[in-house]
Amino acid sequence: MRLFAAVIPPEDIVDELAAEVSRLRRLPGAGRLRWTARPGWHFTLAFYGEVADDVVPALSDRLARAAQRSAPFSLALAGGGQFGRGRALWTGAEGDVEALRLLAGRAEAAARKAGVPMAEHRRYKAHLTLARSREAVDVRPYVAELAEFAGGSWTVGDLALVRSRLPTSGVAGEQPRYEVVGRWALGGAG
Repeated sequence: MRLFAAVIPPEDIVDELAAEVSRLRRLPGAGRLRWTARPGWHFTLAFYGEVADDVVPALSDRLARAAQRSAPFSLALAGGGQFGRGRALWTGAEGDVEALRLLAGRAEAAARKAGVPMAEHRRYKAHLTLARSREAVDVRPYVAELAEFAGGSWTVGDLALVRSRLPTSGVAGEQPRYEVVGRWALGGAG
């Protein structure tokens, strides 16, 4: 199963982001980007890739412990940027980004301890992907518009284990499907 750990914003925050994305999609050239659909809006904490079914229980146990050791924290969507010369457009986070980084580190460590092979560790960059492109696209106008974006804050209260199913139909524009397979409340034990 293709899995990742994530923080998923609540519906009222997603509604705010949807209004901003709607505005961005009216900019010239927006059709050159593949816009992420609402169900795909999340902060990936750790990407696990294909995980064997028999490893999922150990991973889930480790993620439950990671969540218990993490206190709830405040976060808001804000600003934006790009990766890969316009191959990915994203919005970022404000608030207790350090707590988000710590939770990401714990989600990565949980996988390693459960026996999930992880790629080389990179410093966590809080971002929620809004659009992608297979080729380099000048997304500077979008990044400039996102510079003024500031969503409302919410209290992050849980950690989710999400399964992603990649499109298989070959239909242009088809989006991955996401299913939360586990969710653990943050416990605050520090």
